[in-house]
Amino acid sequence: MLCAILRYQGIPARPRCGFGAYFEPGKFIDHWVCEYWNASESRWILVDAQLDAVQRKAFNVDFNPLDTPRDRFIIAGDAWNQCRSGRADAGRFGIFDMHGMWFLAANVVRDLASLNRMEMLPWDVWGLMGMNDAALTGEKKALLDRVAGLTLAGDGAFAEVRAIYESDDRLRVPPVVFNAIRNAPEQVAS
Repeated sequence: MLCAILRYQGIPARPRCGFGAYFEPGKFIDHWVCEYWNASESRWILVDAQLDAVQRKAFNVDFNPLDTPRDRFIIAGDAWNQCRSGRADAGRFGIFDMHGMWFLAANVVRDLASLNRMEMLPWDVWGLMGMNDAALTGEKKALLDRVAGLTLAGDGAFAEVRAIYESDDRLRVPPVVFNAIRNAPEQVAS
């Protein structure tokens, strides 16, 4: 909602898919935030609009959610890179009983879609998204390494972000996705 409000006001904004490090100690929980362009500071700023006063107290949030630090909200591509390099444990990234590299991979794909203005639901599944780590072949991991890097590369890489999204059916949102909550295919609104 915040993203839509900011866009309506002419402020560049986009949802970002990743993981909050502030919901459960020692875990990185599946989450979305809004990232907007602050022209006066010439930088993208992460905002966690979900964190009202009640949640800030309940989760003991010690930062300003209107400028969420990037080590507190980990964008999916950064989480993927950290786990691929061995700097983080993929088992700590996810939600409920769902975690691991496959979960990170799905969020990398969702974040790429979001950067291409296809803001999907966290339970929409398509293309490269598998439900276990065994589905991640070496070729898929290499592709996800590239995608993760592009989603973190900044505005100068937008043409490449767009090109990789458009060129690979496993990354691009199809007309029908699988809704994991409803356990059924679902038409994507156009």
